[in-house]
Amino acid sequence: MSSKEWLCILGLLGLILSGGAARTQTGSPSPIAERCQALETADFSKVPDLLASVTKTEMVDSRDAARSYCEVTGYLAPSIGFTLRLPAFNWNGKFMEVGCGGLCGTLSHISACDDPLRRGYACIVSDGGHTAGFLDGKWAYNNLSAKVDLFVRAAHVSALAGKELTERYYRVKPRKAYFWGCSGGGSQAMQEAQRFPWDFDGIIAGAAITWSSTELYYLWVIRALTDGAGKPILAQSDLDILHRAVLEQCDLNDGVRDGVIGDPRACQFDPSVLACSANKNTPCLTAKQITAVKKVYAGPTTSSGDPIPLMAPAALPGSERGWSLYSNPMIVSYVEEMFRYVNVFQPDPGPMWNLEDFDFDRDYKRLGMAVNLLEPSNPDLRRFEAAGGKLLHYAGWNDVLNPTLGDVDYYESAERLIGDRARVQNFYRLFVVPGMDHCTGGEGVFAVDYLSYLEAWVEKGEPPEKLIGSHVGLKQQDPRGQQDPHGQQDPHGQQDPHGLMHFPLDPRSIEFSRPIYPYPVRTRYLGHGNPNSAESFGPEKP
Repeated sequence: MSSKEWLCILGLLGLILSGGAARTQTGSPSPIAERCQALETADFSKVPDLLASVTKTEMVDSRDAARSYCEVTGYLAPSIGFTLRLPAFNWNGKFMEVGCGGLCGTLSHISACDDPLRRGYACIVSDGGHTAGFLDGKWAYNNLSAKVDLFVRAAHVSALAGKELTERYYRVKPRKAYFWGCSGGGSQAMQEAQRFPWDFDGIIAGAAITWSSTELYYLWVIRALTDGAGKPILAQSDLDILHRAVLEQCDLNDGVRDGVIGDPRACQFDPSVLACSANKNTPCLTAKQITAVKKVYAGPTTSSGDPIPLMAPAALPGSERGWSLYSNPMIVSYVEEMFRYVNVFQPDPGPMWNLEDFDFDRDYKRLGMAVNLLEPSNPDLRRFEAAGGKLLHYAGWNDVLNPTLGDVDYYESAERLIGDRARVQNFYRLFVVPGMDHCTGGEGVFAVDYLSYLEAWVEKGEPPEKLIGSHVGLKQQDPRGQQDPHGQQDPHGQQDPHGLMHFPLDPRSIEFSRPIYPYPVRTRYLGHGNPNSAESFGPEKP
């Protein structure tokens, strides 16, 4: 550590001991508040690749001095808004960016900075270049530069601005930089690793969406599960019947009956066993319902039944209860917005296009612009490896919004490209969580302290040989006294990607725990011990 860094730390310690946050005992601004206010006039003209402006600064005090911070709001040309929070006293010397969900369009996910801020991180979020909200796509209509801002550029320039402002505030460069995002934020995370490998020392990427193939899957499932009038073919009660039948057949494939399928790819379930008949007295499904279920499991195909040659994912056994999402008018509207305006076709077809207009025999051939320009689908991570970065990628086997086969395919492609699993896992590891939904929640474990695992990997050279995940009960309280309803959030992880939970968890809130091993290793019950304890499970190689 340089003498300059020590002087900075000693100066901050002096301010802590003197007790003032925003104002001194005389009522005048403290040095920390003055330093925050000074950022309003920050000049970025000499910072390469960055045209930015700060519009507001505010010193936010807390009774707990460790939770006081300087908040900086501004924009990155032409229109990417950002909010940065800088701890007043307990800065750990590090910087973090948190990605946004869906189509971004808001800064409300600044709440996702609460846990990093408590740990001492300077933390930034951006709105992706528009303010229309995370489901509205009309801002993107035939506006390619705006799409590039959202899908490619926003996370990068926010990193440049955030690190520059952090250095100006503390008068020393951050010693480490991290990115954390899930869903749309997971896609941003993968874009950073692929296109800007020098921005971050460590990246956490959750449920990383590959846009065109995911939107194709959404459209396929909507058409499979709804009739011509848009009514659901399967009610939630029907999906519950289906899910129970899947668990009855496949729950034990991890060695224990616990309501969670260890690896749903090994579940060979035929929904025809639920077919109604004159002699059947148990809950059953109609022929029309069974056809719909088979279509969802199969994933997008042409009219002749050939799989569409894209990274077109399919739903996996165990995810059935979440399929009702695709009869939700909000989701249907969102999918229409994506096809009409955002990133599937080029040029955009506009407001007269409807979901029924897509031809699965030919229209997938029109997706090249999205695949090649906007998607984080390039498995060549050799530049990120050369830069010394570490990538912790996670997904849930029960994810209905981003079926995990896409994450698995990406990881396996990276392995094939480099040709050496040990070399890949030296810098990139995928963890697939049994029973977890989109980003968080679900029947399995979902509360994982990913950040601490990544810090140990980056800063101590300790690669994560396993993660310990917990299933947290409904009564888990975050430190702000808010209930955490299993991390309930919008369809694309717009809220806190770790479910508004702070770590370490309250042990009283943990219902059960499991280890999660780097893919392709699976988790299996050892045959003895408490099945609610992670200690009773071990690794199983495929």
